Amino acid sequence: MRVEGERVLLWLVLFAHLCSGLANDALSYDYTASLECLENPHKPQYGGGIILNPELNHGLKGWYAFGGAEIEKRSSRGNNFIVAHSRKQTNDSIAQKLYLQKDKLYTFSAWIQVSSGITSVSAVFKTNSGHEYGGAVAAESGCWSMLKGGLTVDSSGPVELYFESEDISVEIWVDSISLQPFTQEQWTSHQDQSIEKGFIMTTRRLFNLQNRKRRVRLQATDGHGNPMAGAKMSIKQKKPHFPFGSAISKHILNNPAYQKWFTSRFTVTVFENELKWYSTEPSPGKEDYSVPDAMLQFAKQNGLAVRGHNILWDNGNDQPYWVPSLSNSDLRAAVTRRIESVVRRYSGQFIGWDVMNENLHFSFFEDKLGAEATGAAFQMTRRLDRRTTLFMNEYDTIEKSGKGSASPDKYLQKLKEIQYFLKGGRNLGIGLEGHFGTPNIPYMRSAIDKLAASNFPIWITELDVDPTQYFRDSKWSLKPMYLEQVLREAHAHPAIKGIVMWAAWEPEGCFRMCLTDNNFKNTPTGDVVDKLLQEWIRAGRPFAGTADANGVFETSLFHGDYEVTITHPTLMNSSLIHSFKVVASSTDYISPETGLLVNVSLRK
Repeated sequence: MRVEGERVLLWLVLFAHLCSGLANDALSYDYTASLECLENPHKPQYGGGIILNPELNHGLKGWYAFGGAEIEKRSSRGNNFIVAHSRKQTNDSIAQKLYLQKDKLYTFSAWIQVSSGITSVSAVFKTNSGHEYGGAVAAESGCWSMLKGGLTVDSSGPVELYFESEDISVEIWVDSISLQPFTQEQWTSHQDQSIEKGFIMTTRRLFNLQNRKRRVRLQATDGHGNPMAGAKMSIKQKKPHFPFGSAISKHILNNPAYQKWFTSRFTVTVFENELKWYSTEPSPGKEDYSVPDAMLQFAKQNGLAVRGHNILWDNGNDQPYWVPSLSNSDLRAAVTRRIESVVRRYSGQFIGWDVMNENLHFSFFEDKLGAEATGAAFQMTRRLDRRTTLFMNEYDTIEKSGKGSASPDKYLQKLKEIQYFLKGGRNLGIGLEGHFGTPNIPYMRSAIDKLAASNFPIWITELDVDPTQYFRDSKWSLKPMYLEQVLREAHAHPAIKGIVMWAAWEPEGCFRMCLTDNNFKNTPTGDVVDKLLQEWIRAGRPFAGTADANGVFETSLFHGDYEVTITHPTLMNSSLIHSFKVVASSTDYISPETGLLVNVSLRK
């Protein structure tokens, strides 16, 4: 575009501030989680928080025997720790009395060792109303492993912290114990810091984990380099970069209202049931991909990325009706045909494959075909589709803090086995379903911390809140609040690469959570999603600012594709329109110089 008598320059400087603007009284959250078994434990996080004598430097002060255990302080290599021995029951261990408050969020950590073998050790908080698990770790002999978890309590009052292990033959060794309370305001500030500043503090260094936003500085100057004071800048996001979406059902194909509601909000999707084996091969040898083909075409036409869910499901109750009765040799052949059929058909068209769904909870294929069934499925999928990330996909890894089959430690152990089978971890991912009842947000964060230490990409793949929880508790009205809590925590965590909700619309009702009614009017949970979308993106909703005396306008923008329109009296009834991208820094370390300079010029 020509502008009379002059050249106009628009400078867009994208920069990351180091620590400016952080509240002085806000205690930063420590995202550190170690997967290593170390000769000596790290120092306790937060100096131990409210734990008395966290490093056992004052004998047994604050600690006592729980159950029938005997306890003592020991030292090794200059390090002091406490030992529970002569255990007869699973909960015979050490304990400390604490007072916890209902309105606080607690993050917990400790370093654990056992006297022999490898066994799970859990941290338990005994309250007036029951027991709350703070987390668990697979502890080993000869080295120290980090247990990291968290909790909230339903009412303020005294609690007892103790440890338990089902293997009563082992001694439990504990050191560097920490329990740090945060107010809701502080917890929210951690989320804001992560989103706004794009960095996290660990005990070792400051990391830029390329999170959600960056500060943006737009500077307009004329052809002589003079600032265009008072220039009007209208900024519009054209496309968000963070993947956020929901499952869809086949009913979207012939329902314009459903299509409009969905495509106006989301950038990623997954097919609820239509790609599963029982849908594409309902009878042996009779495959029908017409529905998922049509759904994929719909997604492509509307710019939606798609996750491939799923190739195999390890639950025996979720097989095609004809599969469970197959002989082992026939089953092996059928599995090979299934993988080759679905992966060849959609190779390179999905952003991720759920290869062996829920294989920590179930073992149908392992029981029939042997322990290497999962590894073999991943291996075959990788051979057929080398570009797409291959995911494990599990529930109760971040939802429940107990010693379940899908704890973070057990998840990472299974992923390590797959990695070993594949002779490398290239293109592997962590899928966390996220089927929540009443969420334990501190535990959710700590579990993601530990998974993130593996350096594999992490997605929330099937997020919902369970309505039956609220019927039992007579707290149906809390469902939207719980959904908002979980979505905010997931979106803010620097390790989460995308979020997909499990809220596909069906005329007869959704699986657990509906975002709309049958007229595609929002439910209360749908209102929560729209509220957060308004915060997280500005697609279709431009906002304006005015340049200062130096021709500068500053703001903070979510990562995405943008268009800025500049108007100024010197532009002679014209305007300058320029597209730019806000992306994460390419460096792991934050420095004041981190930034990107874009120069746009118009000449006569």
